[in-house]
Amino acid sequence: MLQTTVPAKAVPAPPLHPRGTRARVLLCSVFGPYARDDEFGGSVINPMELYHNQVTRVQGPFSLRMFHRSWGIMLIQCNISAPCTVLDFPTLERFVLELKSRAYDVIGISSIIVNVLKVKHMCELIRRYQPHAKIVIGGHIANLDDLHARVDADHIVRGEGVAWFRAYLGEDTGAPIRHPVVLSPVNMRSMGVAVPNRPGETAATVIPSVGCPIGCNFCSTSAMFGGKGRSSVFYASGDELFEILCGLERETGARSFFVMDENFLLDRRRALALLSRMEAARKPWALYLFSSANVLRRYSMDELLRLGVSWVWLGLEGKDSRYGKLAGADTRAMVHKFQENGIRVLGSTIIGLESHTRDNIHEAIDYAVAHATDFHQFMLYTPLPGTQLHRELAAQGRILAESEVGLPKIHGQERFNYRHPHLRDGEETALLLAAFRRDFEVNGPSVVRIIETTLKGWLRHKNHPDPRVRDRVRWEGRELPTTFAAVVAAARNWLGRATPHYGRLGQLLGRLYAEFGLKARLAAALGGRYVLWRMRAEARRLAHGMTLEPPTFYEANFDPGTVQGGPVPARCRFVECAGAL
Repeated sequence: MLQTTVPAKAVPAPPLHPRGTRARVLLCSVFGPYARDDEFGGSVINPMELYHNQVTRVQGPFSLRMFHRSWGIMLIQCNISAPCTVLDFPTLERFVLELKSRAYDVIGISSIIVNVLKVKHMCELIRRYQPHAKIVIGGHIANLDDLHARVDADHIVRGEGVAWFRAYLGEDTGAPIRHPVVLSPVNMRSMGVAVPNRPGETAATVIPSVGCPIGCNFCSTSAMFGGKGRSSVFYASGDELFEILCGLERETGARSFFVMDENFLLDRRRALALLSRMEAARKPWALYLFSSANVLRRYSMDELLRLGVSWVWLGLEGKDSRYGKLAGADTRAMVHKFQENGIRVLGSTIIGLESHTRDNIHEAIDYAVAHATDFHQFMLYTPLPGTQLHRELAAQGRILAESEVGLPKIHGQERFNYRHPHLRDGEETALLLAAFRRDFEVNGPSVVRIIETTLKGWLRHKNHPDPRVRDRVRWEGRELPTTFAAVVAAARNWLGRATPHYGRLGQLLGRLYAEFGLKARLAAALGGRYVLWRMRAEARRLAHGMTLEPPTFYEANFDPGTVQGGPVPARCRFVECAGAL
């Protein structure tokens, strides 16, 4: 299948900045803290942790905790020649210090809609400390049609930012895209144990394109890049993508890659060309990616295994949902088949579709839970500003006024921002939590599900005839006899005999013992006690209201040694295709 997307709508060309490539640029994410109720609309319920926020929300000490960098501003920084610094996850005090320490000609802020009050305050601070700087706002917040009236900014960029900044600074908008060097998780932890970002063991992030090729009506990403089917493709060929992956491997030692593309496998020609290059170079890489059910059905299991697909984020949306990407797909059978082959699945389900009622909502939740995916995301049906769904409901007079549900509340984990035909008076909050709890009660901790799927892949493919597949499967299963055995033993003791998972985890331990012998038994006996001790400490911290915040990153695309005064930024890193300018 050829790529079916069309180019993203062109972002209107900005006026040329008078200093051109000599303009000094600061790119910044919104300030923290992020997991705290504050006057800027922040809330404990909406931390800067995707998994803990939307996936493992009720799993207590089992919850997967991690942060991800702000890839968009990193991508822009690597692709302009103007001197540019990135300040990612600053505190408010650190942001003010930067404004006081160094003069900038352009200050860009990237944000999502819920942080509009933080963006407003940051603009006010820029006007106070650097009144001559031009303020540029981008990211999903740009979907707000009235953003100009809400914040004091000079430019609002809705769409792909690299081309816009290149045009603004008088650079070549068609130059090849350099790729930032990004490790996917930051400060990852689970069960009270920190997971270090060791070279070769941590996934690198790769961004082949931006935009949503499917274009669901609720999709903010689709709206941001011009609507259904539109995207900006950075690496259109398998050869280009292979070179970028090789560069990331060289820079980080990564063997696994989080493919940040809304539906990477949609372009079958590119995917198979990448596979051909991987086979020729004997690369046993693992790919973690997003996909729709109908696209996955176009690939054989052999193709997926040889391509290194070992983790899939799959939109299930909901029972009887009418989205075309699911038409005719038996998603439960698909998930089971993937897991039997060691491919871990994160299912995503919408709570509060318009067909959901008090009578059928729990049936819809049970349908989602029956998939028994390794992880499960639950989100409220949310018409975000700028989307087709928001326009449709606004035309019907069903969008709630901001006095009822403000923008900082429409993150999909608390309240509807529209009048649902059947669910009213905030009952969606309890129903969303019921979905998370039901999944945890029935399927157990996600970290254990991951181990079960990994073991299935090991047993089925450890002697695969393709040496690359064999190498990858053995690498992914390298911790089965040690860390994973300890995790299962600790989880079994934590959950106790009263839960239905006690016997299941005992059987899982038995399979690990049978496969790995004394090594797994020792790890379970000794390591299991250590992990259990760390879990108890983590549970106490959570009971006392522990929240986590990401570290601040400060990086430059010029020699940091030339910076005078204030903190010295680290040098940003990037990779590029051979022959790129």
